[in-house]
Amino acid sequence: MRVYLDDLREAPAGWIRACSYQEAIEILKTGKVEEISLDHDLGSSKDKDGYDVVKWIEEMVFKTKFRPPYIWVHSANPVGVHNIEVAATIIRQIAKRKGTYRGRERPSGGTDAKSR
Repeated sequence: MRVYLDDLREAPAGWIRACSYQEAIEILKTGKVEEISLDHDLGSSKDKDGYDVVKWIEEMVFKTKFRPPYIWVHSANPVGVHNIEVAATIIRQIAKRKGTYRGRERPSGGTDAKSR
């Protein structure tokens, strides 16, 4: 399953759209998400954002045997993109050590998170 987290844009063909942090987390909890594309800014500044989703993934990978999805970023917020990319790198490293990494590598050898 491929999840596209965005409160404004429609999901590309083949992706399931989640419009909020909570919706994305509920889908991630199924354990069936192989890829997730995150927008950083969701709703008002009081709402949880795409970075909060990646922090949730990081916590689950660290504390459990959760298999993280491949993480993409499609945000226009450069600071948000950077923060998500850093967290995705940490997630990949932890998952590799625990044997829960899905094994996908970017051809360039960079982080899992990639601006789309």
